[in-house]
Amino acid sequence: MTSRKFAMILLSLAMVGPASAQSDPVPLPYWASISVDEARMRKGPSPDVPVIWEYRRKDLPVKVVARFETWRKIEDPDGTQGWMAARLLSRTRTAIVTGEIRPLREDASVSAGVAYRAEPGVVGRITDCKDGWCLFDVKGRKGWIQTDHIWGD
Repeated sequence: MTSRKFAMILLSLAMVGPASAQSDPVPLPYWASISVDEARMRKGPSPDVPVIWEYRRKDLPVKVVARFETWRKIEDPDGTQGWMAARLLSRTRTAIVTGEIRPLREDASVSAGVAYRAEPGVVGRITDCKDGWCLFDVKGRKGWIQTDHIWGD
């Protein structure tokens, strides 16, 4: 391959790469979750700006409120806002228990038996929601929780 052809291929990839990274058809705001064990929230959309917060909690739910190139402005469960690289986020549905210790029920009803109890701050994955309830999975332990007892999707 000639160096000219190689340069043309690189140029075409450089033009396509950023455009595809920016395409995010989901309307704002939307729910996401941290997809890595360690992620940094920054003051602005650049690796050169100061870190506001370092998260060490995979699956922590966040709300995406803005976009800039390959960066997302997020809000965490405490209301802190800052910028995070989009590659550190996932569309995996997660939530965090709020308030006090909450029952995880065997069915989506206040009269259903309690399968487990979850303390505030427990993070789990959401697999289904209906009628004000979500099926909440904490490392294989599942139960239905009322949506007003969680923050996230």
